[in-house]
Amino acid sequence: MIELLLPALLGGLGVSLIAGPLGCFVVWRRMAYFGDTLSHSALLGVSLGFLFNINITIAVSFLCVSVALSLVFLQRQRFIASDTLLGILAHSALALGLIVVSLLDTVRINLMAYLFGDLLSIGYSDLIWIYSGGLAVLLLLARYWEPLVSITINEELAQVEGIPTTRMRILLMLMIAVVIAVAMKIVGILLITAMLIIPAATARRLAKTPEQMAALASIFGCISVVIGILSSALLDTPVGPSVVVGSAMLFLLSNLFFGIIRLWQS
Repeated sequence: MIELLLPALLGGLGVSLIAGPLGCFVVWRRMAYFGDTLSHSALLGVSLGFLFNINITIAVSFLCVSVALSLVFLQRQRFIASDTLLGILAHSALALGLIVVSLLDTVRINLMAYLFGDLLSIGYSDLIWIYSGGLAVLLLLARYWEPLVSITINEELAQVEGIPTTRMRILLMLMIAVVIAVAMKIVGILLITAMLIIPAATARRLAKTPEQMAALASIFGCISVVIGILSSALLDTPVGPSVVVGSAMLFLLSNLFFGIIRLWQS
């Protein structure tokens, strides 16, 4: 049992540590729909990986990065609203991915595992991808934390101060794309965005600084992974959805706690 759960636990904790800080930017900049677009595109990356017989993580990373860069270019055209553009790309990529999967007659794909995650199938080779990708993103976050926070607070003021706002925005999108690629096995394509948003939203009420919120989001994400794995082992529930439900429970409890305090003080 320990040999089965240890890689899953290490993988989930590794993704949570990096999803926490990035999730804060998703919440601050209201990029949830952008996260959904990249996560839906991941299925197309999976299907193309099987089609061309290349590593799935590499295929998903390449496709998510390509979609992120395409969004930066298309959003500059101003001929269509951003939310409409994101909706078109998200659902088109998901539909195209399902079509490609249906054409792979010689390959058997566990579609449910990719859509909703299969944390218990994580091996030590997957951990290499998770921790190498996570370390790269953490180093970039540490290096560019202040510029990223500055463009989040006030992009026009940051531009006046000499911060390359376009480059910072592209860097943030690319980091989110990498995290989505490595997190795919944890909670699945359809639930990845929840792992970015819910822990960050939970930490928002407790934190006094951006750095505190990033740290707390990582902690809440790790707790959610532990809750999901334990509930899966004890109740035989799917791990990915259990992680998201655990995260949602923490969010509800934190809001209930603050609601009780507000009533007590009023």
